[in-house]
Amino acid sequence: MQPSGHRLRDIEHHPLLTDSDNYDSASSSSSDADMADRVWFIRDGCGMVCAVMTWLLVVYADFVVTFVMLLPSKDFWYSVVNGVIFNCLAVLALSSHLRTMLTDPGAVPKGNATKEYMESLQLKPGEVIYKCPKCCCIKPERAHHCSICKRCIRKMDHHCPWVNNCVGEKNQRFFVLFTMYIALSSVHALILCGLQFISCVQGQWTECSDFSPPITVILLVFLCLEGLLFFTFTAVMFGTQIHSICNDETEIERLKSEKPTWERRLRWEGMKSVFGGPPSLLWMNPFVGFRFRRLQMRARKGGPEFSV
Repeated sequence: MQPSGHRLRDIEHHPLLTDSDNYDSASSSSSDADMADRVWFIRDGCGMVCAVMTWLLVVYADFVVTFVMLLPSKDFWYSVVNGVIFNCLAVLALSSHLRTMLTDPGAVPKGNATKEYMESLQLKPGEVIYKCPKCCCIKPERAHHCSICKRCIRKMDHHCPWVNNCVGEKNQRFFVLFTMYIALSSVHALILCGLQFISCVQGQWTECSDFSPPITVILLVFLCLEGLLFFTFTAVMFGTQIHSICNDETEIERLKSEKPTWERRLRWEGMKSVFGGPPSLLWMNPFVGFRFRRLQMRARKGGPEFSV
């Protein structure tokens, strides 16, 4: 029994704390403000490899679309319009990927389960709060511990190696945009591949591309396979994320069949909470809220993440 009358349980469980109850102390506020000024990055080998592969695959698709299909085309406006559309989708997809990867998903400060911090919460005598035994923090409601990030993440949906980060309260919007733009660019690439094959079959293979026919076929076939795989994966993830947002339920909560201890938001309220504000074109903009940060290298102990 704690001297203050509070009980602290060293188990992973849903706490009685809500988002409005936590991090009111001066030290926690300064810690959150400091985190907001630095870029989040997870030093996970598998995640970094997957993130680099994602970028390389998008760059490959852009190379094939631009140099194999559009530039050799004799239709000027066909090349310009499709080139602008595909490259815009690619830029938006990679920008969303960067925002997802470099945004703090909602990490709870480590080691805040101290006597002083508990007293600052001003809890009622006998009220039970929960401590994560892995990162020694007091867990807010709906937070879960990520074994890769080695942090408790608020409203953690899942850890995605393709973005080398958790998808949580603060970066779910960018992850949804990433899956949407990758799915759209994949569909666009598949349509262009189909038109290119038709053009080459009806005409001369040596005239429909600046590359030799065997090279052209190999590049187009690989792009078709990539487009099908990317579209299938991202379309499913996009649908799953929208479903979770509308139901105000994370993927972890759904898989664990956890009974909600919170008041669920209505569908549009959940969407507005994730994307910010009423429906508008700004929902589709991954650059909203972006600002350049001063490069600041800082060593950190006890965690896989560093900030710049």
